[in-house]
Amino acid sequence: MKKIIYLTGGIGTGKSTVAKMFEEFGVEVIDADKIVHEILETDQYVKDKVISIFGKDILQSGRIDRRKLGSIVFEDREKLQILENIVHPKVLEIMAKKISESQSEMVLIEIPLLFEKKMDLHPSVLVYCPKEFQMKRVKERDNLPDKEIENRLNSQIDIEEKKKLADYVIDNSGSLEETKKQVQDLLKVLQN
Repeated sequence: MKKIIYLTGGIGTGKSTVAKMFEEFGVEVIDADKIVHEILETDQYVKDKVISIFGKDILQSGRIDRRKLGSIVFEDREKLQILENIVHPKVLEIMAKKISESQSEMVLIEIPLLFEKKMDLHPSVLVYCPKEFQMKRVKERDNLPDKEIENRLNSQIDIEEKKKLADYVIDNSGSLEETKKQVQDLLKVLQN
């Protein structure tokens, strides 16, 4: 029987890094964010709906500029909810299809908003690092103004709260080797 693991974390905690480590150990990864990006690129119905609601200012060379869209929705929870209501049903549909088509014994689903959306999915694995690490990493990675980073962090459940909700925690505030060792140890537990 196929084992499904749900990976989550906050912005800048290193979810993608940890997902890659699981992949290196032979676990198939399905990334909800990548599915969102694909939908915004290829699903004309979703694209038209998003443009009709958020305006043509979010376009860059005819494509939805996710950074522009992000700066709008992370400043206004109502707008974020509207966007999620358009995109999430399609994401769940594609995710279910990918799971059913998977040939792997173990599938990891990377869902950044697992707890925010009150998805009761187990086992849940949280990629954790302290909030100051999150700020620093997002600043280095995305070069966003502090206010925008704070808006994105504030749109998510606090990382310390998420720690209490998760079945397992991988602390990604040390070295990559330390994180990889935690992934390896957790896989041993999950494979039983």
